Parts: sequence; structure tokens; C-alpha cells
Amino acid sequence: MMHPRIDSRFKRVLGPGIGLLLFVAAAGICAAQTKSAASKFGPGNPFYAASALPFQTTPFEKIKDSDYQPAIDAGMAQQLVEVEAIANNPAPPTFENTLVALERSGRLYDRAWNAFNCVTQANLDPELEKVQAYEAPRTAAQTDAIDLNSKLFARIKAIYDQRASLGLDAESLRLVEYQYQQFVKAGANLSNSDKEKLKKLDEEESTLENTFMTKLLDATTAGAYSTTNPSALAGLSTGQMAAAAEEAKAHKQRGWLLPLQNTTQQPDLTFLKDRATRKKIFEHSWNRAERGDANDTRTTIARLAQLRAEKAALLGYPNYAAWNLTDQMAKTPEAAIHFLDALVPATTAKAARETKEIQALDDFPTGESTPDPADWEFYAEQVRKAKYDYDQSQVKPYFELNNVLEKGVFYAAHELYGLTFKERRDIPVWQPDVRVFEVFEADGTPLALWYCDYFKRDNKNGGAWEDSLVGQSKLLGTLPVVYNVANFEKPAAGQPALLSFDDVTTMFHEFGHALHAMFANTKYPSLSGTAVPRDFVEFPSQFNEHWASYPAVFAHYARHYKTGEPMPADLAAKIVKAKTFNQGYEFTEILAASELDLEWHTLPAGAPLQDPDAFEQEALKRTHLSVSYVPPRYRSSYFLHIWQEGYQAGYYAYTWSEMLDDDAFQWFEDHGGMTRANGERFRRIVLSRGNTEDLEKMYDAWLGGEPSIEPMLKDRGLKEAAE
Repeated sequence: MMHPRIDSRFKRVLGPGIGLLLFVAAAGICAAQTKSAASKFGPGNPFYAASALPFQTTPFEKIKDSDYQPAIDAGMAQQLVEVEAIANNPAPPTFENTLVALERSGRLYDRAWNAFNCVTQANLDPELEKVQAYEAPRTAAQTDAIDLNSKLFARIKAIYDQRASLGLDAESLRLVEYQYQQFVKAGANLSNSDKEKLKKLDEEESTLENTFMTKLLDATTAGAYSTTNPSALAGLSTGQMAAAAEEAKAHKQRGWLLPLQNTTQQPDLTFLKDRATRKKIFEHSWNRAERGDANDTRTTIARLAQLRAEKAALLGYPNYAAWNLTDQMAKTPEAAIHFLDALVPATTAKAARETKEIQALDDFPTGESTPDPADWEFYAEQVRKAKYDYDQSQVKPYFELNNVLEKGVFYAAHELYGLTFKERRDIPVWQPDVRVFEVFEADGTPLALWYCDYFKRDNKNGGAWEDSLVGQSKLLGTLPVVYNVANFEKPAAGQPALLSFDDVTTMFHEFGHALHAMFANTKYPSLSGTAVPRDFVEFPSQFNEHWASYPAVFAHYARHYKTGEPMPADLAAKIVKAKTFNQGYEFTEILAASELDLEWHTLPAGAPLQDPDAFEQEALKRTHLSVSYVPPRYRSSYFLHIWQEGYQAGYYAYTWSEMLDDDAFQWFEDHGGMTRANGERFRRIVLSRGNTEDLEKMYDAWLGGEPSIEPMLKDRGLKEAAE
């Protein structure tokens, strides 16, 4: 998954010397706080001037925790001064003095916020957590102070109204239409009194989102399973046991510690033989944020859902989803729900057939009609072994992380796009495990800087994501600085990092996001790279997953970490054949989470505070996804995507994008597969264009027609069930 950033349109400031004490009152910050921020910010702060490092990347070696808040506050102050200057410009509004000026603004805020966003998601500590809580309402107020600036909007509207006669190129015209749409969506047409109401709602929402994230991070850490009894962990490999011992040691505990992943199901449940242990771990996961303690998130999410509905009503929409999807490919919640509903029958039918295979196992508990969710992964692995004659322990030795990266991920990028990679050990990083690579075009021209931070830490958000420290823009003269973060199990000292094939797929997925950002070739930062709708942004990343199992790529990286021998052909074939195994279960998990998200965000204004547990149960029943043995991939109380990461009313986007990516891969297969010509065409028409044109038309122009759902049904192994 890709973590979204805070509204990126207006994180821009002219430069570090402008009126720090002139912070606009609309940002809701008192003069004393502003003076305090100004007194702490000066040439000694690492963010004061543009970085002198290659690609203007962040000088992490110079940054102290105490540097972030003054830089962010100073950036906010400067940004608002700059925006006021644009809004109050006595000259008639023009494309250059209004929209281009906005695109140029906010450089200090960009530098500081992008770095802060990176470290707080990947390497949080108590001091940064305090800054995060402090800045949450301020950033919401900052965005509102710009989005709801009536003078600024009047200038943008004047340009929008005469856009057809301005002789603008296609990208500039797109910028006019995009910014106008975003201002209207943000409430620019509201009355002054309604704007004040909206500001209060936005501030509360931002604060609650941050509260949710903090509670969930602590709840997930507290939910780790600890034991001093080695027999409770029977089934784990030597490497897994060593890693669990390291985790316990890091937490000053005896024995072994298994940390929770952010999903409902936990990877270790696949291997653990002791049923009591499995049940405890599942219970820890399922109830991590519902223990009635300080980390319980239910009150927070109930209010978040309620105030989002209030916000939508204020903006003139029946519910939050109707408002939020106006600029997405789906356009309406009805379209997204119809899309998901159509997949439910075939998916749950396949899951039901999968239960029969589990029930047929010799050691399936007598008298149980369906598998317990805590047992599913364990028994599914047995079915996998019986059906495909391999288990995870057989394949992991062939997926050593560095080999997968350099001979798999990088190799595919070279074959498709001609890219080469050189590790840079002179670039500072935010944590010692992080690695940095410079990326070059086929002709040797520098393209981007790319970081990877792959190992799990307790102070890191769960999941995997991509983001940028510096975005590409011809206007600003910047090249992309991009990073990927994941949560793979860190091996004990001296041991190799061996991955599951799911981990391998995650690496390819997140690098697909990175390619989308690195290939950006646009003028305006607001339209660059991954700045596209949610239901399109996952398309390039999910498309890149296909190369993980593409025969020529797979054969290149799937080699034993000790001997260098390629994976035996029969074992490799089993992995490919097993691709559709358990897809009924896994897709039901995803559809349940997607429908649950839309149920929360189609609540009307005026609806009372919901009991999250009761609401969740009723929502799953309504959508025909109340399947006892398949819990949603994320329960409401720990659904980070929709309560903090910006995917509210948008989790369906992963599946919508999957339709696009499977159809795209089918196009590649129909046109010669992995060739430089195909890769370059895809890069030129899709990956480099960002949001510079209508995405539906962009996709149709590349594909030669509208996308079809058929390749997705085939790829998931649901085709037979759907017919």
C-alpha cells in the first residue's frame, strides 16, 4: 500500500526569509506561539535552505528531533504570507501570477513536512510523537486557511471561467481545472459562517486521526504475543525463533516475542502447531484496539465517522463517500459499491469450496462445521502442501532479500525501462537499516534517488508504503527522491533475510509506486507522479507485481541463498500454480474491508454515534460478507487505511486498480510480454503523465479500449466460479 501525504497542493512557501511573525490569524495560531517558532528557526536549522546533497535530498545526519517543529511552523508562516500576496495581488488574475505562483510556493514547508512525514511513519519516537500531536490541528487549519481564502478562490475562478480563451497548453489547462475542482471540493463556495464550521470540523478530524494512529501503534505494540515456553512456538523455523528471541531481548523480556502485523491474520499462524497459541495470537490481533484501555480506538472512530458525515452535509453531499469520490475514477459511491457487490458471490463461493478442502484434512477437529479463523492459515498451508507439495519453508531459502531486490526488482526495471542502480553509502538515512540507490536512465542520465527501509520496528507503522522526500517538477527544477518502506521480519544477527513469496510481491508492488514517482515528467508539482486519484494510484504498483512471477524475472532472482542454485523447476511451477490458491478466502477478506469502509462513509449526517462492533456486524450482513471463517482484512477498530491514511471511502480502490492492472498485464502478454518497446510505451503514455490528463481517457488511449473485469477474475482464479 501507499501512504498518502497531507494535502500536497499547498505545502509550498517562497523561501526562508519571509515574515515569520506575520502568521495569518486564520491558521489559528497565537502570536506567542509564532514568535516562539521564529526564535527557534534560523540558519542553524537544517531545513533553512535547500539541501546541498545530491537531488536536494534530506540531510538526515544533521537533523535533530527538535528541528522539525520550528521548521514546519516557519514553513506554515511563510506559506500563508505567500498565499496572501497572491490573493491580494492588485494585478488582474493570470495563470502565471496565480496558479503558477501557487505551484512555486511552499518550498520550506515541503522540505520540513516531507522529512517529518517520513520519520514519524517509519521511525517514531516520543518526542516526535508530541510534535505530531501538536501539528495535527495546525496542518488542518493551514490547509483550510488556503482552501477557504475567498480572494484566492475568486482569482482561480476568474481564470477557470476564461480558460478556453487563454491559449494554455494541455497540462496547464489541466492544472486550472484541477485546482478549481479541488477548491470547490474543499468548500470554497461556502458562506463565511459555513467556512468557520468546516474549519472546526477539519481541525477535530485531524486531531482524531492523529489520536487514532497513536492509540493503534501503542495497541499493536502491546498486542505482541510473549512466551517463555518454546513448545508453544512449535512449528516456527530456527530463523523465526531467533528473530522472536531478538524481539524479546529488544523489549527487555525473557523468552520469545511475536509482534503483530497490521492485518487481522498474522503470518506466524501459518506455521504454529499449538492451537492454543494460535487462538491467543488471533485474539490479540482481533481485539488489539478493543480492550477498554487507553489504546481502545472505538470512541475515536465512532466520532470520526460522525463528523465526516457532518462535513459532507455542510459541503452539500448526502454522505462522505459521495463527496470524497467526486474526483475519483468511480465518481460515486454507488458505482464503487456496484463494482464490489458484483464480485461477492463468486468470491464467497470459492471461499466456501476452500473450507471443504480444509475440512477434508485428517487432523481437522472433529465436530467443527467450519474452520475457526485462528486456524485457517495453519490448515490452508496443509492444503497447499497437499495440493502443490510445497510449504513456505521450502521456498524461503530461494528468496533472500538482497537477491530479490537486485536480481528481481531492479532486473525487471532494467529489462522494461533500461534502468540501472548504484548503491550510495554517502547519503544520510533516518535509520541504520535504510539503504539508498541512485537510479540512472539507459543512457546514464541520473533519474532519481531511491531509499528502502524494509525491516519491522515497533516504532514503525504497520504495512508497506511509498512516498517522496522530493517530488519531480520541471517548474521547480527538481528530480524525484523516493522511498519504499515495509515490515519484513528482521533476521537475527548474521542470518540472511529470507522472504515469503508474499513479501517478494510486496517489494515489487511498492517499487511499482516508486517507478510511478520516478518516471514523473511533468511541469507542475500538483500534477506530478503519484498525485492521482486513489482508484488509479494502485494501478502502477499492482501492475508491477506481475513481474515477480514472470518466468524470465523469476528465474533470474529465485536462487538459493547458500548455493546460488536456481529454484527447481517443479517447485517454481508449484508457486505459480498456487497463485490462485486460497484466493476465495483472501479476496473475501479484502471485499469485506472494502464494503465496511463504504458502509462507514455512507452514513448520513445526523446519524447517531455508532457502536463500532454492532455496526460492523450489521454492515457485513448487509453486504453478504458476514462469513464466520473469514474475518475482514482489517477490523474497524484497527483499519488504519480509512481512519488515518487517507483511504476513507477509498479502500475499494485497491480492487478497482486491480481490474486496471490485470487488464494492463493482459495487454503486455498479448503484445509480446516483457520488451523494452512495451515498457517504454507504458512509461510514456501512463507512468510519466501523473494527473496531467483525464485518467479514464489516458488508460483507454494506452489500452485501446475500456478496461474489462475478466482478466481480474482469471488472475484471482474466480473465472470458473463467476460463470
